[in-house]
Amino acid sequence: METREQSAGAEMASNDQALNPVENPETETQASCTENTSETQNVEPADETAENHPIPASKDEVIEALARIADDENADISREEIARLKQLFYAFRKAELEQEMADFVAQGNDEAAFIPALNPDEEKFRQLMNTVRDRKAAIAAAQEAEKQQNFERKKALIEELSAISADTDNVNRAFPRVKEIQAEFKLIGEVPATEATDQWKAYQQAIEQFYDQLKVNKDLRDYDFRKNLELKTMLCEEAEKLNAEDDIILAFKRLQNLHDEWRQAGPVAKEIREQIWARFKDASAAINKKYQAFFEERKAREAENEAAKTAICERVEALDFATLNSFNAWEEMTKTILAAQDEWKKLGFASRKANNALFARFRSLCDKFFAAKGEYYRKVKDTLSENLAKKTALCEKAEALKDSTDWRKTADILVALQKEWKTIGAVPKKQSDNIWRRFQQACDTFFENRKKNQSESRSEEHENLKAKRDIIAELKAIPADTPRAEAMAKVKELQAKWQQIGHVPFREKDKIYDEYRAVCDAFYARSRDARGSMSRFEDVINEMGSDENKLYRERERIMRAYEIKRNELKTYENNLGFLTSKSKSGDSMVKEMERRIQRIKDDLASIEEKIKLIDNRL
Repeated sequence: METREQSAGAEMASNDQALNPVENPETETQASCTENTSETQNVEPADETAENHPIPASKDEVIEALARIADDENADISREEIARLKQLFYAFRKAELEQEMADFVAQGNDEAAFIPALNPDEEKFRQLMNTVRDRKAAIAAAQEAEKQQNFERKKALIEELSAISADTDNVNRAFPRVKEIQAEFKLIGEVPATEATDQWKAYQQAIEQFYDQLKVNKDLRDYDFRKNLELKTMLCEEAEKLNAEDDIILAFKRLQNLHDEWRQAGPVAKEIREQIWARFKDASAAINKKYQAFFEERKAREAENEAAKTAICERVEALDFATLNSFNAWEEMTKTILAAQDEWKKLGFASRKANNALFARFRSLCDKFFAAKGEYYRKVKDTLSENLAKKTALCEKAEALKDSTDWRKTADILVALQKEWKTIGAVPKKQSDNIWRRFQQACDTFFENRKKNQSESRSEEHENLKAKRDIIAELKAIPADTPRAEAMAKVKELQAKWQQIGHVPFREKDKIYDEYRAVCDAFYARSRDARGSMSRFEDVINEMGSDENKLYRERERIMRAYEIKRNELKTYENNLGFLTSKSKSGDSMVKEMERRIQRIKDDLASIEEKIKLIDNRL
């Protein structure tokens, strides 16, 4: 009579051909999956450090950022972030050393004798770096030890699985244990990367050997195949859904997790192994292609940003700061530098290799400009202060002499002070008018007192007044239709007589002069030529004669008018740069602006002639 064990053995023997599902290329295709996954993992990872962490603006901010990493035991220590902080710290430290060297040399020392001072921040930075390195090394060592322990545990499970596969007589009893081994194998974490592929192949080979070469209950095997097929079908669907994910970085990471699950899943029936793997591989290839395209696009964008930032640096480097010798020039250059900074801020990151170097290059250029600007403003401020002190001293000297009755000697001294005033440069704008009025008032007080005390005969002054009134009457009598040359000769003759006439009574001086000027102005207005204005001015200068006090005051008045006209010209020229002649109204506005600019230039030329005329008299 046949025993139960003999009957079971006969049944297993008869079904041996049917229970051989693992002699199949799935081992080879699974290995291909591993190679494909490793290939995708070699793609450059997203540069999350540069995008998620703002660039520190100072050495202290670098130390604070490194301290946060060193103090946070749960912080993710990124090699790129640590390298970036190190590069920024020594860039700032280099700038400090260069400044210390410049200050050392500026004090008259020899550059070769310079010895940098000990910097506590640098020592603190080294200590923090050592702390981060030690903790990172400890974490890496712990992770590697854990991976090695996982490798040994999995190795023991594979060896046990191989031993079970070799024991063909107890296959039915061993089947539950095989399922436990599979579950336990899935729960064990990562192993060393150098051993992962070979160990996984050994595990798959042992599993397939168990299913294919041993006599296992067909119902259990088919049930296991069906469960594995359901799991792998679900993994295929999940991989196919990732193609619609907008965040390709997230999709790629999820795909890696799906590949890990695929490796842990058991085999399926031999006839559908190639089909199910091809489906999963095609879905993976679509994600890998998009992932690769994403990084190629980002590299192209970074290359464009690198080229744009390099162009900005070259443009700023081409600017010549040494030629800037006025406040307006420095302010215009400041606008150019600020515009370059705004343009820089709008650009994204360049490549990881070039971004920090370009930033350091651009920042160095900006620092150089603003340092030069500050030095220029300091020197100009010192010069203006020195000029103010000199003019204040002249004011004090003039004020001390304003009540003097030693007319000749004091007049000579004040004239000398006025000449010295002319040689002194500008003063701060806020004090310019006040200091000038102070000096002018002191001089005017003396000269007015001197005029009041002059001993000219009153009768002679009245005769001179009558003679000047006669000249005014003769000027008024010139017919309007007299030829211009003849009229001009007559006017010049009368003006010459006017100059020869002496003083008039002080009270009548301004009145008779205003009447005389009104008659002359009326004549020149009729002549309507550009030379008329200059002729009138020459008459005014001639009337002043050798009175240097009046000449200096007239020159100061004209110089203020000249500065006003020049500032007005700059304003119009700046506004002209913002106008466009693309439309009819815009073209009309441009032409009107150009006409105004030309009129101002003509006025400036006329004023310059007047200044030269006064300078020739002084």
